[in-house]
Amino acid sequence: MTSLTLLGADGGVASAALNPAPAFQKPRRPLERRVAYAAAHVVPKAYADNTPGSPADIDWDATLAFRHHVWSWGLGVADAMDTAQRNMGLDASATRELISRSAAEAASAGGRLVVGVNTDHIEDESIGLDEVVEAYTRQLHHAEDAGAGVVLMASRHLARAARTADDYRRVYREVLAAAGAPVILHWLGTAFDPALAGYFGSEDTDAASSTLLQIIEYNRDKVAGVKMSLLDADAEVSVRRRLPETARMFTGDDYHYVGLIEGDEHGHSDALLGAFAGLAPNASAAIQSLDAGDAAGYRAVLGPTEALSQQVFAAPTYYYKTGVAFLSWLNGHQRAFQMVGGLHAARSLPHLSRIVELANASGALERPELAAARWHELLTVNGIDVTAAAAGSATGAATDASADDAAADASTDGTARENAADGAQRAAAPTATDPVDLSEVPA
Repeated sequence: MTSLTLLGADGGVASAALNPAPAFQKPRRPLERRVAYAAAHVVPKAYADNTPGSPADIDWDATLAFRHHVWSWGLGVADAMDTAQRNMGLDASATRELISRSAAEAASAGGRLVVGVNTDHIEDESIGLDEVVEAYTRQLHHAEDAGAGVVLMASRHLARAARTADDYRRVYREVLAAAGAPVILHWLGTAFDPALAGYFGSEDTDAASSTLLQIIEYNRDKVAGVKMSLLDADAEVSVRRRLPETARMFTGDDYHYVGLIEGDEHGHSDALLGAFAGLAPNASAAIQSLDAGDAAGYRAVLGPTEALSQQVFAAPTYYYKTGVAFLSWLNGHQRAFQMVGGLHAARSLPHLSRIVELANASGALERPELAAARWHELLTVNGIDVTAAAAGSATGAATDASADDAAADASTDGTARENAADGAQRAAAPTATDPVDLSEVPA
């Protein structure tokens, strides 16, 4: 198979060359220059009841194998976060089990793990501040008892209950006091969750940033860092430059991470990204370049992935999980393109086609032949004729070859005749419909 069939928004198809997989190497030693976590997704059983609202029925083998894949590239795993469909299908029972299972796997593999702690096991939409503290603390203790590091996620309950910035300062002070080790705070923007508008007490980013920084300063010994997911690089840099030396900035900006991670003369961001779930080899190779002092190599590897991430996280951004699971399926990390709550249907085929195109261009297809075969099967089952693009490509190539032949006949240049023959030979090359061996696809 040498080409991909791509689908446009108008239903038209086109053909693109299928690029080979990059020759990335897994690290032989821990990554040093940056701390990087990939926020991992969950894989449901293909035959599960994935009706929206049904309890999650997780394929634990595939879900945990994906975490080992991330660890094998030297990255940490951020689990039970938004990428795992918190508040979008992953119920409280499945969340607790995911944390327990991932923590056990991390201990056995020696992998770095942090997990999301929230208040989302409470079914009531509105609760008081005391109940928010109690809910946070319950999940905090479960995560710590399992042996996982903690990311204190932004709470919808707190966003509804808080009336002032002081309410945020109070809740975070009380929850952090209960933490047994420093945690990472998470500021999630409205692009990811509109219910979090006005978080940290203000719609104004500067005012909210000041409250966040006060919380960190007042609780220095309990805050290891903060993840900012506002998709606003300037706001992240502004907060980063004012952090105490005890706290790291973890970028959650899936639009601008390349420059934020590289940094400037004033500092850099580490990474805790859903984007890296689909880019573990690329992210690892890029950080290995930084470890070797090769900033240009870092940009060459990671730079092209940013356009792919922007497509995956395109508005409405909270459906980015579909793109993460789609890339996992394309790359052979799960047998079926299925998601909890049926969320695999949240993006259109043309949207997914653009992901395929950009993944191919940026070196994010780990097994290109498998990815192309799976993509073409998805198109076929949806009534798209993948042979049409290949046939059109072959017809165009044959027409070009005929034109070359005519030009060669009118010329005494023997080289022109050789080039025409080469063109005709290329037109007869295998098309995107050639079979691929699927026998080695992992469970």
